[in-house]
Amino acid sequence: MSSRHIPHFQRLLWLSGGLLALIGVLLGIDRLALHHLQMDAERTANDWAVQLTRTVPGLDQVLQGKAPSREAQVVISTIHGSAGLFRFRLFNPQGRLVLVSEAPGLAQAGPQDTMPVPPSVLAGSSSVRLVQGNGLTLPTMYSEVYVPVLDGDRTIGVVEVYLDQSERAKLTTDSFRQAALLAGGALAASFALGSAVWLRRLGVERRAHERLQYLVQHDNLTGTLNLAGFRQRLRQACRQPGDEGLGLAVLAVDIDDFKGINDRHGHAAGDHLLARTADRLRSLLRGADTLARLGGDRFAVLQLGVTGSDDVKALAERILAMLSEPCDVGNGEVQVTVTIGAAILGVDGGDDETLTQRAEQALLRARSSGRGGYSFYDPGLNAALQRRRQLALDLELSLAHGRLQLHYQPLFRSSDGALQGYEALARWHHPVQGPISPAEFIPLAEENGLIVALGRWVLHTACQEAARWPGNLSVAVNLSAAQFGLGDALVSEVREALDQAGLPAGRLELEITESLLMNHTNQVLQTLRALHALGLKIGMDDFGTGFSSLAYLWRFPFDKLKIDRAFTQGLDTDTKVEVIVRAIVQMAHALGIRVNAEGVETEAQREALVRHGCDELQGFLLGRPQPVGKLAHETQPETAAA
Repeated sequence: MSSRHIPHFQRLLWLSGGLLALIGVLLGIDRLALHHLQMDAERTANDWAVQLTRTVPGLDQVLQGKAPSREAQVVISTIHGSAGLFRFRLFNPQGRLVLVSEAPGLAQAGPQDTMPVPPSVLAGSSSVRLVQGNGLTLPTMYSEVYVPVLDGDRTIGVVEVYLDQSERAKLTTDSFRQAALLAGGALAASFALGSAVWLRRLGVERRAHERLQYLVQHDNLTGTLNLAGFRQRLRQACRQPGDEGLGLAVLAVDIDDFKGINDRHGHAAGDHLLARTADRLRSLLRGADTLARLGGDRFAVLQLGVTGSDDVKALAERILAMLSEPCDVGNGEVQVTVTIGAAILGVDGGDDETLTQRAEQALLRARSSGRGGYSFYDPGLNAALQRRRQLALDLELSLAHGRLQLHYQPLFRSSDGALQGYEALARWHHPVQGPISPAEFIPLAEENGLIVALGRWVLHTACQEAARWPGNLSVAVNLSAAQFGLGDALVSEVREALDQAGLPAGRLELEITESLLMNHTNQVLQTLRALHALGLKIGMDDFGTGFSSLAYLWRFPFDKLKIDRAFTQGLDTDTKVEVIVRAIVQMAHALGIRVNAEGVETEAQREALVRHGCDELQGFLLGRPQPVGKLAHETQPETAAA
């Protein structure tokens, strides 16, 4: 029936009803908007609580009052601030406050920190309260929402979420009022407009939720999956059977000496290197494989379609080859290597957690054999890993309490055998395990961030002990790449060590390896020149074993070159080594540089080095490293006087 056939009183009735409905909408708009904000806050808080449960490792332990792990803090920091959240509080199932999130970090609540939790929330319900803020320290409109934290059907705690709803309140209120006013005499049009605004709002929220989901599972710098995303992907892959006869493997990929690259080139260059490494790894993977950055310089690859160890070995070798190529980091090129550990599902572990642990342990095994290689998991690694972790803790304690010792290897003038000085060598006698080789505890110090502190201790101790020797004897101290990352602070440290000990700068010799000059040469040379200006001497250790470049010798005036022991040992068996040694000595002398040969163990080696004009010798034939009190000048006074 058309509208013109409707009687006048019916039209009037409809018009009156529409007018009354419009008035009701106008009068109830604020209440409706507030109700919408409450529903929106409750939904957002529940979604956030679900994300908290799914992504934060060890949440049960945190709710029991234990400090969140570093990994848990990283995940919480990632999702904190999402969806308008600016603060939250975690309560245990009994309603006691255990963790508070206040910018810029997390704070654990003490026993005295208590807050009432609505009993209904502890029973599994939600509680929402809208609060009008001051717009300065607090948003103009925000919600306090209590929601249960669920693990399945079990309530494991309560989270109080504070949501900034200033923008949402304004948008919602304006949207409803606009819809009502535009309705005028056409309530249907107002409903359509309100629906459009609502759908638009739903679209915005959906996109925000999708963005939140992406951020929770991806690394912002590289665009790869992060630790949480990788664990979820690996868990799914382990539970979903692949094609018959095909399996999967996890490869843990670690950039060698990333901290040193960061120190020498700056953090921007380090970030660039991480991004380029991710791009290179992507180019090697098949479509079904997954790449993730687990944090720092650690990457992981989930390799699917694995038929055996040969598939994993082939991928590892491709990764090693590609990542060994020079990489442009914005302010120059760096030569990097990576170390890889691999574990295969069904062979090294039957679930995602075990497989990840075994890949990490294989990585440690590969690193113990030297950088730039790969290794599969070995069941004997567990005991070795525990020992290594304990050794790292013991080394830190020994260093803090001065339980290390310096031994000194004598250096002799080749022409007449006169004692010239000593090289300081760190020694560690473990109270339970006895002597620990420097080849073991020096890399351990590098991996655990102790190498700078160890280098500082060696420098100060060597200067103090050398100051008590006869004035004609010098002391040589090795510097690590990490110490050069300190820049000007290293120069100040050396100056302080000399001043405190009262040791003349001319009696101190600092030794570096040529590998240090391979990356960021200008910065290193600048630091070397500043050190040389103090009056001390600079020596290049292990010359000839790395990427030797004559450019180093003319860009910086080294005082001494040390021929590596490999050449000394080769003098007995290979005539070509004699040619190389003679050439090094002649070149160094032409540049006014003294030459030291280490590793002298036979009389034939000593005679050959003397014949080729080597200035200084050291090795077991001439004298082994000894502690203070047993040094050559103390046991043989006539040698010191020569």
